[in-house]
Amino acid sequence: MTELPEGVQRVAAALQEKNHPHGPVMLDGAARTAQQAADALGVAVGQIAKSIIFKRVADEAAVLVVTSGDRRVDEAKVAALVGPLARANAAFVKERTGFSIGGVSPVAHAMPGVTLIDRELFRFEQVWAAAGHPHGVFQLHPQDLVALTGAPVADVVEAPDEENVLDTLARENAIKTLAARAVSVGAMAENIPSPCVNVCRMDTGSGLCEGCFRTIEDIREWGRSDDTAKKVMWGQITERLRQTHPEAFV
Repeated sequence: MTELPEGVQRVAAALQEKNHPHGPVMLDGAARTAQQAADALGVAVGQIAKSIIFKRVADEAAVLVVTSGDRRVDEAKVAALVGPLARANAAFVKERTGFSIGGVSPVAHAMPGVTLIDRELFRFEQVWAAAGHPHGVFQLHPQDLVALTGAPVADVVEAPDEENVLDTLARENAIKTLAARAVSVGAMAENIPSPCVNVCRMDTGSGLCEGCFRTIEDIREWGRSDDTAKKVMWGQITERLRQTHPEAFV
């Protein structure tokens, strides 16, 4: 553990003290943003528990909001819970938490502050949080955040944008196209076609692409897979489709 960056060592020690089963892991690339972390881990961006820091005006306490990576913090909602807020610059974040922006962990802060946990994180079974360094993360269940921080769960984010009619139609057509391809692939032995269709967007709830029903890792593997492996992947896609959209096969 002594080879880990100092901030990650502090997080590892805090997790060990709380008997948390998952210690920090270091990614090959930086995970300063939720999208970078999600891409590196092969998970939905909503599964990244990102840390947003504000400064409370009344006492200059650090206010940490641990929010789902696919949501935007609603500052007015946070202020209604803890009091008026001001922006926190990099120096303030480093002083109060002991971590640099992009690696702020929900635990092991240098100074006590106020923490709120976004209830949207509870859409997922597992999430990943920063571990004190832009390359460091650790795995946990959303309810573990409550146990580790003692913080309340609250509604602290903006409502997600509603899907417009054209997006809905595109997604429905993509599902029908994919189901038709799934049926035809069963008779093929070689030159297995890609599942890609017009829609290419990751669903934050399932972690699957809305257009091809593959995970990020599936998509990465496709280009280096042979026809046999591609047929296996098509079988997985077909099973997911039959479970969630059986009407597409009628």
